[in-house]
Amino acid sequence: MRQFHRVPLLLCTALATSLTAAPALAQDATAAEDDAGIADIVVTAQRRAQALSDVPVAVQAFNGDTLEQMNIRSTADLQMVVPSLNVSQGYQGIPIYTLRGIGFNTINLSSTSTVGTYVDEVALAYPFMNSGPMFDLERVEALKGPQGTLYGRNTTAGLVNFITNKPKDEFSAGIAVEVGSYQMLNTEGHVNVPLGDRAAFRIAFRTEDSYQGWQRSRTRPEESLGETHRYGLRGTFAAEPVDGLHIELTANYWKNKSDTLAGQGVGYTPNTDPANGTLFSLFNAPGLPAFISANKDSWNARYADWAPYSVRSPDIGRGAGISDPQREDSSFIGLRGLVEAEITSDISFISLTGYNKVTRNAVVDWSGAPFEILLQDTYGRVESLSQELRFQGTTGPADWVVGGYYANDKVLDTNQTLLGQNANVGAIRATILQLGLLNSPFNSQGFTVTDVMQSFRTYKDEATFDIETMSLFASADWDLAEALTLTTGIRYTRDMQNYEGCSRDLDGSMLPNVNLFNRAFFYQVYGTLTAPIQMNQCNTFDPPSGTFGPVKTYMSEDNVAWRVALGYEVNDDTLLFASVTRGYKSGSTPVNAANISTQNFPATQEQLTSYELGVKAGLADRKLNVNLTGFYYDYRDKQLSIYFADPIYTTLLRLDNVPKSRAYGIDGDITWSIIPELTATVAGTWLQTEIQGFQGIDAAGKPLDYDGYTFPLSPEWSGAASLMWDSEIGQDLGFRAILNGRYQSSSKNALQPSDILDMRAYGLLNGSLALYSQKGWEVSLWGQNLLDKYYWVSGATNANVAVRFPGRPRTFGLTGKFNF
Repeated sequence: MRQFHRVPLLLCTALATSLTAAPALAQDATAAEDDAGIADIVVTAQRRAQALSDVPVAVQAFNGDTLEQMNIRSTADLQMVVPSLNVSQGYQGIPIYTLRGIGFNTINLSSTSTVGTYVDEVALAYPFMNSGPMFDLERVEALKGPQGTLYGRNTTAGLVNFITNKPKDEFSAGIAVEVGSYQMLNTEGHVNVPLGDRAAFRIAFRTEDSYQGWQRSRTRPEESLGETHRYGLRGTFAAEPVDGLHIELTANYWKNKSDTLAGQGVGYTPNTDPANGTLFSLFNAPGLPAFISANKDSWNARYADWAPYSVRSPDIGRGAGISDPQREDSSFIGLRGLVEAEITSDISFISLTGYNKVTRNAVVDWSGAPFEILLQDTYGRVESLSQELRFQGTTGPADWVVGGYYANDKVLDTNQTLLGQNANVGAIRATILQLGLLNSPFNSQGFTVTDVMQSFRTYKDEATFDIETMSLFASADWDLAEALTLTTGIRYTRDMQNYEGCSRDLDGSMLPNVNLFNRAFFYQVYGTLTAPIQMNQCNTFDPPSGTFGPVKTYMSEDNVAWRVALGYEVNDDTLLFASVTRGYKSGSTPVNAANISTQNFPATQEQLTSYELGVKAGLADRKLNVNLTGFYYDYRDKQLSIYFADPIYTTLLRLDNVPKSRAYGIDGDITWSIIPELTATVAGTWLQTEIQGFQGIDAAGKPLDYDGYTFPLSPEWSGAASLMWDSEIGQDLGFRAILNGRYQSSSKNALQPSDILDMRAYGLLNGSLALYSQKGWEVSLWGQNLLDKYYWVSGATNANVAVRFPGRPRTFGLTGKFNF
C-alpha cells in the first residue's frame, strides 16, 4: 500500500480528542539504511524518489524524527540546520525568507517570496501561510537555487518542501506533552487507522500554549507580551481502490492567537532626529528623546515597549483608536487532492489540486516606546486555488515529466494605522496653523483649530489583488552513459495581476490635513488645485492627473525558466555535477501608506541565472558524507524596497527594480559518523552579494551611489553544527544527547547600512538530553538559546523611531511522549 495526504476538517475535529503523536504508513521516501555508513535519505527533489546523494541538485534534507529530536518546530527554526536560510520578520509580523542572500524585504501579507514553500508539493505562495505549528512530518527538503522547471511557481532563491507523514496500513498512535519556561504547555499527537486492505486514515495535531509573556514593558513592568497560542490539525485519507490508482485527500488547519512582537526604540529617522535640528524633530512626543537616550544601549531580549492601552484605545474626536488586544487572530485552511493513475507500467498521470485560505487579523505596535507613535490593526485574506496536471514516466534512457499548472489568487490586504503622537503628525498640524490655512480658500469645509489638532491620528491602507498564473513545463533526466546523466528542463509562465489600492481617510481623521495642508502643498509643487476628499475617500495623490483616488494597475508578464545540469558518478560514492539554471520571481505591487501614487506602482519580474559546480561524496566507507557547492548568480531587476523623494515627508519607501546585481559563494555540509554512537554535522555558507551601478537616494533624501552595496539580510558567513550521541544504556533503554548551534556574521536590514539597526554577528546554542525505551516512551529535557544571547530578528524605521525586534531569550522544556 502506498501513502496518502490530508482529510476533511470535520473528520479531523472528530478525532482530535484522541491526542496522539508518532510515525505513519508505507512511505514514498524514507531513510534508506546502510550498515556500512550513514543512512541516505530518499528525497523527491526532482519529483521522483532518489537517494539524496544521487541528486545533482544542491539540497539539504532532514527526516521528521531528526527535526523533532532537535526541537525544530517552525520554518524559522530551520535556520539552525540550514544556515544559508535566513528567516527575518517585517514589522507587521510577516516572515521574510532569504536563501543564499536572495530575498524580498517586504512587509505585506500580499507579497510572494523569492523562497517558495510547499506542503506535499502544493505551493504556499504567501509566507504568512507558514505561521502555524510544524508537526507530523516525514521530512523537509531545502532546494537551493532558482526553481521552476518542476515545481508549481517560479522562485529565484529556492524552495522548502514539507512532506507530511502519510497514512499507513498498520494501526499506530502516540501522544506527547511538553512543559517549560513561560508557563509553556504543548501537546502533539497522531492516530493512524487502516480502513480495510486498500485505504487508511491519519489524523495529527499540535497545540502550543505559553501563558506568560517573555517581553516586559520597560516603563510598565506589570505588562508583558509574548504569550503563544497556536493550534494545528491535519487529517489525511489515502486509498488505492483498484490496482494502479492512488488517491490522497488532505485537510490542514491552523489557528494562531499569539501575542504580536513588540519593538525596542533605538533611534530616529533622519527627518525626526533631534541631532539634525529639523522642523519635524521639534515635534517628537514629549518624553520620547529622554526615553530613547536612556534605553537605546541597554535593551535585552526580555524588554521592549509599546503604547499604553489607555492611550491608544479611545477615540479622540475624528480619530478612531485601536481597542483590540495586541495579538494575532489568524487562521488557515488548506485542502489537497492527489490522484495518480498508472497508464502503463512506465507512465503515470498525476492530478494535484490545492486550495489554501489564510485570514489575518492582528494588532501590531512597533512604536518601540510608550507612546502612540505607530500601531496597526491589520486585516488580510488570501485565497489561492491551484491545479496541476502532469504525466511522468520512463522512456528509453530518460525519466521525464511534462505538464501544466494554473493558479488563481484573490487577495485583500488592509490595515488601520494609528500615529497620534508621531512627530510627522505634530509637524503637519502645527504647519497648518502656522501657515494660516484655516483662513485660506483651501478651507471650504470649515475646519476648526480643534479639527486640525485631532487630525491625522489614523488612516487606512488597503489593496485588492486578482492574480493568475499559468505555465507549461517539461523536464527529463537522460542517461547519456553508465555514469553520466543530463538533466534538461523548461517552463513557460504567464503571470497576470490586477491591483487596486490606496491610503484612505478613516471616518474623517484625514480630512483636515489632506484638504488643507496636502492640497496647498500639491498646488505649490504641481500647480494643481484638486478637489477636496470626502469622508473615507482615498487620499493618495496622483500627480499626472492632479487628483486623489485609488491606484489601479494591470501587469501581464511572461518568462521562460530553464535548467541544464550534468551529473557524473565518479564511483558508487562520489557524484560531480554542474548546472546552469534560470529562474524568475513574478512582479510585485506594494501596499504602502501612499502619499502619492508612485508608491503603489508595481515592480516588474526579476530574473536570476545560476551557475553551480558541486560534489557529493561518501568517504571512509560512507562514514563521512561531504556535499559542497560553489555558485554564481547573475541577478537582473532585483525587487527591492528603496527610498524615493517625497514632496512632503522628504523620503518614503517604495518597491523598485535594481537593474543589475550579483551573488556568489560556497556552501556545503559534512556529516561524520565518528563512532556508531556519535554523529557530527557541520554546514556552512560563505556569501558575497553586490549591487552593481545603482544610483538612488538615502533616508535623508540625499543622492547616494549604491554600487558595491550588499543585499539586505545576507551575512557573509553563516554556519550550523550539531553533535548527536545515541546509545543503548540497558535492556530496551537508550540515551540521546544533542548539541546544535548556529552562527551568522553581521548583516544589513535594508539596502542602506545603519549602525543601530543592522544585525550584529551572533550565535545560538540549543541542546537536549533524552531517555527512551524500545517500548515506545521517551522523556527529554531541552533548551533553546542556552547562552541567553541577545539578538534581533529584524530592524526598521517607522517614519519616526528606529526599532529592533528581539529574538526569544533562553527557554527550557521537558517533553514526555508515548507511541503505541
